[in-house]
Amino acid sequence: MIRLIPRDRVSTGQVVLSSVVAVAATVVTGALIFALLGYQPGEALYHFFISPFGRVDRVGDLLVKACPLIIISLGLIFCYRANAWNIGAEGQFILGAMAAGWLALSFPDTTSPLLLPAMMLTAMLAGAVWAGIAAALRAHFNANEILVTLMLTYIASLLLDFVVRGPLRDPKSFGFPLTKMYPDAGLIDRMPLPFIGQIGQLHSGVLLALVLVPVIWFVLQRSLPGYQITVAGLAPRAARFAGFSDRLIIYGVLAASGAMAGLAGMVEVSANIGQLQPNVSFGYGFTAIIVAFLARLNPVATILAGLVIAMAELGGDNAQIALGIPKVVSGLFKGILLFYLLASATLQQYRIEWKGRA
Repeated sequence: MIRLIPRDRVSTGQVVLSSVVAVAATVVTGALIFALLGYQPGEALYHFFISPFGRVDRVGDLLVKACPLIIISLGLIFCYRANAWNIGAEGQFILGAMAAGWLALSFPDTTSPLLLPAMMLTAMLAGAVWAGIAAALRAHFNANEILVTLMLTYIASLLLDFVVRGPLRDPKSFGFPLTKMYPDAGLIDRMPLPFIGQIGQLHSGVLLALVLVPVIWFVLQRSLPGYQITVAGLAPRAARFAGFSDRLIIYGVLAASGAMAGLAGMVEVSANIGQLQPNVSFGYGFTAIIVAFLARLNPVATILAGLVIAMAELGGDNAQIALGIPKVVSGLFKGILLFYLLASATLQQYRIEWKGRA
């Protein structure tokens, strides 16, 4: 008989080692899958994990790809530490992009430098309100936030599709579901590096993501709300005994998570697209869940985790072009990685005891 015995403590080394083992196991499993599909494993793994670093401009594209993943995962960490399971960051991402786009298109001739900060705040507010629907249903009716946030994602997607085909559609788009381009004041500029110049599509939103990392770390590790979130997640009964409000924590973590997802939506569209269209996200909200768990719910580690997942995404594109490997294999990689991460997290918290029958 197999029993799982809780460990007394988990060291930092064990946390890091379990993540490394999960990534290594994913690579080995991926090589076996490539071999079974008839591809050369070494060449396929090269395109997946090495080619994204082949040129300097690709490094810039890697950072751009990781940017929304880092921002969204920072918000998800709030929820997951409190045992509130926000699975609908994709919908909050879309709502944030849509609200920011509406504001930008409302002032087509403005040159004010305040437009961009206003778009960020609007996007964060929209994402927080969208996540707040799930928080209200959880807090007052004990509805499952997993289902609510997930279903709201499909509503957000359909709402965006309606908006770009109806009220906000550009009359000069020749019937295509596109809005007008944002004014220049509503676009996030490219970010050339000193002595190097412009690297790929690198933009200022990447710098915003890096700035948010220490801010979120401080809130979670060195503030009273962060302490309340941690206690509520680890020991709910102790949190209630200490007087922490369950409802307030649920509202707070889901609102923070939605705000970060909405901000990511605004950054992605303003930096890389410049207008609203039916598809403004490519699964960033769902992929960021893997980033949060790969980072072991540590805000600082989201940078490395985001780069790893972005590398797999860009590597999947390279492998598709070079070897004809189906794009769906990238999704398979992410699924396998999440499986190994969850398995390693279980072994990290529990030790296995083999006990024979008496």
